[in-house]
Amino acid sequence: MSLELDVAFNRAAELILDQNNFVRAVLSGRRRNMQTTYERIDIRPVQLKDGLKLQLVLSEAKQDTTKNIGTDNSAILELLNSGYANILVEFTTGSYSLRITKKGEALIHEGKGTFERTLAHDRSKERLLDSSDPYLIEVGISDHKGVIKPSMQDKYRQVEEFLRILEPALPEKKEKLSIVDLGCGHAYLTFATHQYLRKTGVAAQVIGVDVRENSRDRNNKIAQKLGITDSIEFRAEEISDTAIKTADIAIALHACDTATDDAIAWGVLHNVQLLLIAPCCHHDLQTQMQEIPEPWPMLTRHGIMRERLGDLLTDSFRTQILKLLGYRVDAIEFVGGEHTPRNLMIRATKTGAKPDAIDVTRYKEMLAEWKVQPALAQRLAKELGAI
Repeated sequence: MSLELDVAFNRAAELILDQNNFVRAVLSGRRRNMQTTYERIDIRPVQLKDGLKLQLVLSEAKQDTTKNIGTDNSAILELLNSGYANILVEFTTGSYSLRITKKGEALIHEGKGTFERTLAHDRSKERLLDSSDPYLIEVGISDHKGVIKPSMQDKYRQVEEFLRILEPALPEKKEKLSIVDLGCGHAYLTFATHQYLRKTGVAAQVIGVDVRENSRDRNNKIAQKLGITDSIEFRAEEISDTAIKTADIAIALHACDTATDDAIAWGVLHNVQLLLIAPCCHHDLQTQMQEIPEPWPMLTRHGIMRERLGDLLTDSFRTQILKLLGYRVDAIEFVGGEHTPRNLMIRATKTGAKPDAIDVTRYKEMLAEWKVQPALAQRLAKELGAI
């Protein structure tokens, strides 16, 4: 449903200011040609000594700032019209989702559901997927009572952090988003993405790809139990040989060694708009690092330091190649290093921008200096040769 922006903002403000039913609101993403002060704003009601207030959690990079404001209509409207492309409002009996397109159109989705309202001031961090979500129970992260198992706390944290990275990066789409998880394994993130988008009113078609047939069969059985086979499916295929033609979003979490390069190359060759890649082991360049250029031999004298330098080189080449081929690239922390040693996330958004000559030169100089041939460069040799 499409509405005038002013009407859409007024409706969102009305729901936020409903003192009896408002649960939370999330502002994320950035409207075209507009800047936002924060990456994301979370709003929820809190009961303080001087009455009901709205608590804002203002998120930027790794820092969150919390402030409380009064229930003033003009202040809320100002927030809603401060440059965010996605606005989600949840209330006790449903949800209201507003997505602003590149043309400035307001697309509305209103959903039914039951959301718990909590006014405690010191409530723990808002969870994007409740621990009682049926998918978490089926994949074994939560027990049958909907409580996260102690042994799966890190996995649950990983799921939550992934969704927090995904949410503000979602591309604009009037109809369904198509999403492919390359090397999905047990499909924790595949199901999480599907369930979260459905919860927030975003229509999506999700496909998980893994070379193992037993993973495909297991995951399809879970989808059947959840009754979601119309919008999610799993296939047993090599990433490089998958029959999938395209997608809006491609994700790959800890695909081993050059399988990560297969996933990135597939995304580039199929014009994927958003890539979310968490690399795993990096053996490819490790074996090629025979002649270490000066003054770097001092960094490779010890095995563990050589290994980490190889990791850094591999992902540096990956990010640079993506930049050369028209992507805006960020290398960010996925989850804290205390939870997993593989905590880097490459987030690449398709812009189609032509590379600067200096970036091309530096890339070629780096290749020549280290005398290596990254797997991703080999898979995208034709595309790189055309720049």
